[in-house]
Amino acid sequence: MEELRKIPGMDTLLSKVEIKDLITSSNQDLVKYCIRKVLNELKEELKAGAKFPEQEIIVNRIREKKLTFKQKNLRKVINATGIIVHTNLGRVPFGEDMLREVMQQLRGYNNLEFDLAVGKRGSRNSHTGNILKYLTGAEDVLVVNNNAAAIMLILRAFAKDKEVIVSRGELIEIGGSFRIPDILAASDCNMVEVGTTNKTKVSDYQNAINHNTAILLKAHRSNYAIVGFTEEVSLKELVAIGKKNKIPVVYDMGSGLLSQTAYKAFKNEPDVKQCLKTGVDLLCFSGDKLLGGPQAGIIAGKKTLIAQLKKDPMLRALRVDKINIAFLETNCSYYLNNHELNSKNMLFRTLNQEPKELEQKAGNLQQKLLAFGIKTEVQSSKGQFGGGALPGEEIESTALCLSFIADSNKQRSRMAEQMHHALLQHKTPLLSILKKGKVYFDMLTLIEEDTDIVAGIIGETHKNVIE
Repeated sequence: MEELRKIPGMDTLLSKVEIKDLITSSNQDLVKYCIRKVLNELKEELKAGAKFPEQEIIVNRIREKKLTFKQKNLRKVINATGIIVHTNLGRVPFGEDMLREVMQQLRGYNNLEFDLAVGKRGSRNSHTGNILKYLTGAEDVLVVNNNAAAIMLILRAFAKDKEVIVSRGELIEIGGSFRIPDILAASDCNMVEVGTTNKTKVSDYQNAINHNTAILLKAHRSNYAIVGFTEEVSLKELVAIGKKNKIPVVYDMGSGLLSQTAYKAFKNEPDVKQCLKTGVDLLCFSGDKLLGGPQAGIIAGKKTLIAQLKKDPMLRALRVDKINIAFLETNCSYYLNNHELNSKNMLFRTLNQEPKELEQKAGNLQQKLLAFGIKTEVQSSKGQFGGGALPGEEIESTALCLSFIADSNKQRSRMAEQMHHALLQHKTPLLSILKKGKVYFDMLTLIEEDTDIVAGIIGETHKNVIE
């Protein structure tokens, strides 16, 4: 093909002044890598029928390819969805206070695996142990890198090649298509389903127990609810079955509410302290949901069982690093003081906003947008907990509604879609709500300090869309 013969060689491009400048500002290996990528892309385009571009365009593509390596893929995103524990946006955000405190621990070296009292090697498991034992009331606690890792470690340690009994109504799927049956299979366990989707009885467990039963597993349905003609075995009842048959009971709590608070939405959510009081052998939960901390899987329960988990070879592959330990320990320290919890933990800080605060925030943003010639409407809205926590629970909130003037509903919807997507392409991406041809900005998850930034992003983007 004639067009393919026009593709310049590596040496030809490296001899160009513009490419030499790129090498000077970075390094030759990176520039060569970018050249190869661009030439391969160009080859495919020419095969598909594209015309051969000017040399200047090829050089610019190489330059742009090189610049993408300097741009960070993980970026700050402003959340205007009203979903607090937003899994796609890193779940609960970290506030300025927490970041400042954690940086003091992480700057330079630290005693991650060094016992300062005796001057010898220590254990990374010791740093969060005492405070988590106090907060949960557990005999002992172990932290791994997420809750799926926690349940996998437990299953492999105590039920490998044996049977685990679980209710059909609790075979949940968590984010990313990870399912309880898949985790059991990956842990080399044999799953025994009992009951039906909507009804499981004590007798279902009792009838399924045999000499090969290693664990009775209960999973909290944290991301959906079954209503109507239903029945389930409570944790207390399951613990009684376990004691009667001398089989350990494991509870996958998921969301990880430490203890009941005055917030009414939590009244039907199981909390760690009360669950441990049932006598359950082990339970596990996430660190970055209702705990409001970093990604972590926290295992709490009987000291003898935790001791076995600490010796399991798999623990090394699932352990947390110094960053997560620092964030988890700092976040847990806020639970020792209600004022700090409500001001420094972003989950509780967000939940404790008064309706007047949300309305004032909306009014401030509305006024700032008027400076750009953008009119909006303040409306009541419903926020969510998110992160697979408290399904069906809504949080009273306030939102700004942005609509467009156009000749038809179709055109208005198209402009709203363009606005929604354009906000995501901004150098500081802003995630809004696109609904029925309108764009909404929910105040529940917008931080007051970001109002000026948000107004600027909306103003700049709106101008580009309507033009």
